[in-house]
Amino acid sequence: MEEIKQLIGKELQDFEGKFADAVKSDVPLLDRIMHYIVKRKGKQIRPMFVILSARLFNDSINEDTYRAAALVELLHTATLVHDDVVDDSLERRGFFSVNALWKNKIAVLVGDYLLTKGLLLSLNNNDYRTLQILSMAVKEMSEGELLQIEKTRRLDIKEDIYFEIIRRKTASLLASACAAGAWSTSASEDHTEKMRLFGEKVGIAFQIKDDLFDYGAANIGKPTGIDIREKKMTLPLIYTLQHAPREQKRYIINIVRNHNKDKDKVNEVIEMVKESGGIAYTQQKMLEYRDEALTILHQLPGSEVRSGLESLVRFTTDRKF
Repeated sequence: MEEIKQLIGKELQDFEGKFADAVKSDVPLLDRIMHYIVKRKGKQIRPMFVILSARLFNDSINEDTYRAAALVELLHTATLVHDDVVDDSLERRGFFSVNALWKNKIAVLVGDYLLTKGLLLSLNNNDYRTLQILSMAVKEMSEGELLQIEKTRRLDIKEDIYFEIIRRKTASLLASACAAGAWSTSASEDHTEKMRLFGEKVGIAFQIKDDLFDYGAANIGKPTGIDIREKKMTLPLIYTLQHAPREQKRYIINIVRNHNKDKDKVNEVIEMVKESGGIAYTQQKMLEYRDEALTILHQLPGSEVRSGLESLVRFTTDRKF
């Protein structure tokens, strides 16, 4: 990650200033909340992908690139604020969530504000193609979330549905980040589509890595079994159910449906998943998507920026948090 930050350190620093300006409000309460959000930013993976994707096609990025990165981050932050309300989550990135500090009504309005700031940022600068790219991602994210809710109720998610959910819920935004970055410096539909597909593959691998964390596949200091407690059917569990004997399958489903708050029962499911080969299978699928992304990337000429993007891709699957 340090190598990547050295490569685009100045651009990231400039972006942070532009993003802080983009969320400012003359309403004191809203401005306070925006300051709280900006100070507790995450790893900024998506703006990195925007900037690197832009520099693949022109070594000097422009204001279009910065606005694309800001729009991605505005939409991403809006969805996180709304997700915390939907999930009744009181924590985000180790800090209190917006709804924990200011309650749900204000949190929903904050999410709406971030969304409209993103829309206006693009419309006021005639960034219609960028807005179209990112609007498609928001649609996909909403559909993916609803598809997951529908399937979770019945606990009947198959592998193909799982991949469709994470393609929409997670990968669509990363795909759009790469596409918007490419468009900002190339204005080429071919480059834009290639980078969208690249970002989609990376996004799927990224989400699979997150799902593996829930089964203790890495020591990250976070509790395991959260997905099971929330009745989320991720790939390790789906694989286990597909290959379990009938009685064991019924037993696991009963725990997920009726005993998902029982820590001992949840840990029992986690152990069954590990013993079934569910973790190894999931890791294999993650690496397949990572390698598909790298194959697309390697179709482009070699450069320092391409190497930086490759390092960022590998970080998404090798990370420990």
